[in-house]
Amino acid sequence: MRHLLIDTHIFLWSQFNLEKLPAKIVSLLKDSSICWHLSQVSVWEIQVKYDLKKLPLPAPPQTFMDQLVKESGIHFQEIQNKAIFMLGKLPQIHRDPFDRLLVATALVNGWEIATVDTILSEYPIQTTLDQ
Repeated sequence: MRHLLIDTHIFLWSQFNLEKLPAKIVSLLKDSSICWHLSQVSVWEIQVKYDLKKLPLPAPPQTFMDQLVKESGIHFQEIQNKAIFMLGKLPQIHRDPFDRLLVATALVNGWEIATVDTILSEYPIQTTLDQ
């Protein structure tokens, strides 16, 4: 089974802005042979960016995120210590700490990342941009 870690922006687009999703991602989301994962890192990122007024949402994240994740059918992945420790081994390619932790999570679990962020392709991970 193929495992994809969904980048925060892809998750948000899949829930609120389907028209922003690239056709390749839409096709992958419909593929029942793929196991999708959402990291707790993304929930943290959504809350932080919402608090900083950089992410407009229909309501505060704490009022709907748990239900949204549950209804999405995506597997929820809590932050793992081994992913945190992997951060020290990653080159400083991406400055965003959330993206770096998503990369580390993908690496320690052997997953690909569903993203449109080209910088993530510079890490030793498979992304949907590579296909």
